[in-house]
Amino acid sequence: MAIQLQKGQRISLSKEAPGLKKILCGLGWDVAKPSVGGLFGAFNNTQDYDLDASVICLNSHNKVSDISNVIYFSNLSHPSGAITHLGDNLTGAGDGDDEQIIVDLSLIPSPITKLVFTVNIYDCIARKQDFGSVENAFVRLVNIANNQELARYNLSGSEYKGMTGMIMAEIYQHNNEWKLAAIGNGVKVNGLGELVKTYS
Repeated sequence: MAIQLQKGQRISLSKEAPGLKKILCGLGWDVAKPSVGGLFGAFNNTQDYDLDASVICLNSHNKVSDISNVIYFSNLSHPSGAITHLGDNLTGAGDGDDEQIIVDLSLIPSPITKLVFTVNIYDCIARKQDFGSVENAFVRLVNIANNQELARYNLSGSEYKGMTGMIMAEIYQHNNEWKLAAIGNGVKVNGLGELVKTYS
């Protein structure tokens, strides 16, 4: 049974699944239905939210060395073959994972010691959208070898009003072990580029 993580909680993936190599990171979300009615109800923002999941690969100094270490909808795989993004979901419609990222821990190059999993709202400023309208956001990790869900972290939307990006979780190396941290920090950035700059 998957561990239900709380914000700030950390677990050892090496201990939870000895010999773990390949994991699937699934990220999902729903968007609240816009309110209608009243004189200006017809003018409420009903445009679809396009949320984008990404992975930022950091070195031991918590820095990203170059753009090849950012895996997102325009760069779907890491040069090492260790990380593969399975593609962009433009609406978040449907049940289950909205976007999925596969990580092969055995292939991660030694300079990389941390993977930061983020979600950003595409074109958030122009569309006047933020995470206050995003519900049921979650990140989960699955052991691909046996399809077992190892851990899941559910986020509530109310505390993220005004935020346009979210740092969902981190997978990092510590004492030769891979660990998972549930982060759940909202950030105010205009797209992934601004978020990446905070690690440069």
